[in-house]
Amino acid sequence: MSLELYLDLLSQPCRAVYIFAKKNGIPFELRTVDLLKGQQHSNAFAQVNPLKKVPALKDGDFTLAESVAILLYLSRKYKAPDHWYPQDLQACARVDEYLAWQHTALRSSCTRAMWQKMLFPVFLGEQVPPEMLASTLAELDRCLQLLEDKFLKDQDFLAGPHISVADLVAITELMHPVSAGCQVFKSRPKLAAWHKRVEAAVGEDLFQEAHAAVMKAKDMPPADTATKERLKPLAQFLLK
Repeated sequence: MSLELYLDLLSQPCRAVYIFAKKNGIPFELRTVDLLKGQQHSNAFAQVNPLKKVPALKDGDFTLAESVAILLYLSRKYKAPDHWYPQDLQACARVDEYLAWQHTALRSSCTRAMWQKMLFPVFLGEQVPPEMLASTLAELDRCLQLLEDKFLKDQDFLAGPHISVADLVAITELMHPVSAGCQVFKSRPKLAAWHKRVEAAVGEDLFQEAHAAVMKAKDMPPADTATKERLKPLAQFLLK
């Protein structure tokens, strides 16, 4: 049986998995799960991932959740080039360090920035208090500074001279606020140069393909009443 990847490319970790699989020539069947339509809550998808989140992987009878676990599984199973997830102890530890940090730092601030700056007013028709948006963008700026100072430093990539899964996870996160009009790279030449290196290493066509949906999110028609009701718990969480 072929490998199946359950993805929605509006999701930043789904984009990381998609780019990794495509770049490394991993054959898979794409199973699109439309998050805004609530398809992750269907009984059929719950059989694949009881957590009801994407990405998810199905490899024969084996299923796997969580983007980092999926990236590492694909790297090991398909023997991806070593630079993606190095065997060297300390190089691997640098990748792990970033992957452990980003969950509660960059992930959170990028998600909140996108929703508060774009999806709440454009898609849900709700205005975000200016002071809340300002606080969110300030936290994003703080995380970007940490990304530069702690992880990128003066290297070409986050974990050293070559691209790794850490870079994929990071760049797909940053494209969330970029899609909302945040000038993430404008005043940060070091991050801007890193962005260009990551896109070049991945391939411009693949990078643009993976981000096409999120870059068009600002043009989505307003949500209907049922969608607004379904997204209410998420909205309440992101407005805390």
